[in-house]
Amino acid sequence: MQDYKKEFIEFMVEAGVLTFGDFTTKSGRNTPYFINTGNYDTGAEISRLGEFYAAAIKDRCGLDFDVIYGPAYKGIPLAVTTSAALFRVYNKNAGFTFNRKEAKTHGEGGNLVGHKLADKQKLIIVEDVITAGTAIRENLPVIINAANVNITAIIVSVDRMEKGTGELSAIQQ
Repeated sequence: MQDYKKEFIEFMVEAGVLTFGDFTTKSGRNTPYFINTGNYDTGAEISRLGEFYAAAIKDRCGLDFDVIYGPAYKGIPLAVTTSAALFRVYNKNAGFTFNRKEAKTHGEGGNLVGHKLADKQKLIIVEDVITAGTAIRENLPVIINAANVNITAIIVSVDRMEKGTGELSAIQQ
């Protein structure tokens, strides 16, 4: 396991994001641990979180991409801090965008905020936890309807490695 992954687990515990006990996930499954990324609540923590995501992206995908996408709500600060960390640490100036839960009907309208997606851009989705894959499945049509982008990766803090709606894991699906 890479050093940054070990450091990330320690960081999650220190920030009170990773806790142990008896919990039920949104999908109704029992689990001995719970992840609440809402507990990253200081500038130092969110900045460090972005650095971990940036390191994971560089390690797994390289820097050949255009946009970071974060699903509302917890993906919003993830997209912003990851984009900032990519620039600060690797001099990679990636755009960031995220969705609104409800489409805006006034002003510029629409359901996306931030970098305007364009055809052929390479996009990376950042998410906090994937259990059943619901947030990703709900966001794919939003992304695809905005532009013909190439989704190159999904980067998550914690993959619970649970089955999706078929035989594949939620993240594989």
